[in-house]
Amino acid sequence: MDRTRIHRTYRDRLLNGIVPFWWRHGVDRTHGGVLSSMTEDGALLSEDKYLWSQGRWAWVASALYNRIEARPEFLESARQTVEFLLAHGRDEQGRWVYRTTREGRVLEGHTSIYADCFAVYGISEYYRASHDRQALEVALNTFHRVARRVEEEDFDEVAPYRLPRGRRPHAVPMILTEVANELAQTTGDAAIERAADDYAMRVMDRFVRSERDHLVLEFLDRAYQPLPGTEGSAVMPGHGIESMWFVLHWARRRGREDVIRRAAAVVKRQLEVSWDAEYGGIYLAIDADGNSPFLANAEKKVWWPHTEALYALLLLNQLTGEPWCEEWFQRVEEWSLRHFAMPHTGEWRQRLDRRGEPITELIALPVKDPFHLPRAVILMAQLTA
Repeated sequence: MDRTRIHRTYRDRLLNGIVPFWWRHGVDRTHGGVLSSMTEDGALLSEDKYLWSQGRWAWVASALYNRIEARPEFLESARQTVEFLLAHGRDEQGRWVYRTTREGRVLEGHTSIYADCFAVYGISEYYRASHDRQALEVALNTFHRVARRVEEEDFDEVAPYRLPRGRRPHAVPMILTEVANELAQTTGDAAIERAADDYAMRVMDRFVRSERDHLVLEFLDRAYQPLPGTEGSAVMPGHGIESMWFVLHWARRRGREDVIRRAAAVVKRQLEVSWDAEYGGIYLAIDADGNSPFLANAEKKVWWPHTEALYALLLLNQLTGEPWCEEWFQRVEEWSLRHFAMPHTGEWRQRLDRRGEPITELIALPVKDPFHLPRAVILMAQLTA
């Protein structure tokens, strides 16, 4: 790969496109955080704040400062976002709420463990710049509460999705792999280090069908056994790819070459089975056994699996040197820039139909999320520096 070209190109897109877009349309300089309920071109639809987006923006603004360029405005936006989170984001039990007004009045309470996880993720990155111990203590307490809660039999807090009783979603150990791995590096805490080890290997040993086809299943039962029917063979390729680079971050740091090889095989297989041979692009969902997909919007092409694939392929190219990484990177990059990139804004469209035409229908949260694209580009620029 031409790492010089990648670094120069993506750093320029970040600082001269993506960042100005969000500073112009999203950053809330009055109350802190980010406004993300907007159209693709930045027109505001609502001032409601989803806590997912606030935690994610705390990570992005902090990572811009820590990993790209120590600009005061990056740290200031991170600080204001974390202050908004700490002031308005938790209920009386310390759980993170789902949605507030612009000013911070709670509109929907605790319905999603992912809000908690993204708060921890953002605060962990913010602490590296600010050394704000009070904020870090909140993140640590949140992490330990989440780790307990997801093991309880009645756990079902996965909004905006629904989790029937008796299921374990891949998304939980997936996000906790990255959150624990980052928090372990921030704190040096041995217990969190062990948790990162556990979550990473839960993903690899439980959810990856490595003995069959290297596909990542989205749902198992509470005993980590396969579920019947198409629910049990549901695959979100983007989740599988994103999950693998989370695991790769952990495996690289822990010296687990065996896990790096296994994760590489998973990424390769996810791309092979999810690439649309007729129109190009990565399907949002597929069925591992070739049946009609269980998950909704399966044929849609959304931005985040493509951003996750670009970073995962760049990382794997560095870690393995396998030629298929460069071949797939070029394929995903070319299709993505042709279909998702928005001229004159630096941002990407987030939702397309199977043919690659823009759509406006809701897929998950009703937001234009300031996360997957800037995070991927930050990590790509950092990796190639």
